[in-house]
Amino acid sequence: MTGDGVPALLTALFLWWFGTGLILYLDGLERRTHGRTLLIATLLGTAALYVVERSAGETTVGSAYHGFIAGLMVWAWQEIAFLLGYVTGPRPHACPPGLSAIGRTSHAIGAILWHELALLAGAAILLALCWGQPNRVAVDTYLLLWVMRSSTKLNLFLGVRNLYTEFLPSHLRFLASYFRQRPMNLLFPVSVSLATVASVLFVQSVFVASSSHQAAAAVLLATLCILGLLEHWFLVLPLPIEQLWRWGLASHRRAALPQPVTPVPGVQEAT
Repeated sequence: MTGDGVPALLTALFLWWFGTGLILYLDGLERRTHGRTLLIATLLGTAALYVVERSAGETTVGSAYHGFIAGLMVWAWQEIAFLLGYVTGPRPHACPPGLSAIGRTSHAIGAILWHELALLAGAAILLALCWGQPNRVAVDTYLLLWVMRSSTKLNLFLGVRNLYTEFLPSHLRFLASYFRQRPMNLLFPVSVSLATVASVLFVQSVFVASSSHQAAAAVLLATLCILGLLEHWFLVLPLPIEQLWRWGLASHRRAALPQPVTPVPGVQEAT
């Protein structure tokens, strides 16, 4: 990797780590803060769409960064709207016991259906903004995140060792009832194999890039793909991954603490 690729690598690493932790922190705060958080995220997401539209026709190193960050911002809106509980599905409740495989799948889809449709709409908007334009980094970033996250959801549904239910805010803990804990499932080897191949292809594209724009874009996307591959391995390896975002999970831990009871004036505790 050339010296020009190091800033792109570090940028992708930092935004992955910081963005994940920030969203975890925000969705664990008190419910009264969530409306304000969604409003700010919506304003930033709208601004990100404007950046995508403005930078889609440019092929500079800066436009590669702009597209990447804007794609992340649109994805972040989707994550925030879901994790705050505003865009989930028509069945926001735990999986009933004793369901068949088809019934369990149907209820799982119902629990996140609106979120999945919102993801589809976001992809359509970005595709429209980047259609026929030379700078597709924003839509490529979004689609890569979508594919990796969809694979993660399926693996959690089918069964993996580490469920990371502590990453779910209290109002979405019912989703854990759709997860299964087992050493591995048949989809997992396929998922990591495809993610590995994709990572290799992205890395190869770094060395065959014909311009500084293509090189920066390739490094950003290659780093993101490799991180997605690592997140898959986190599902089965005995590693304390939650320590990476201990600061982001602080709000979850506070929300789980028992709240002190405020004494009623004039009422004394019985002795």
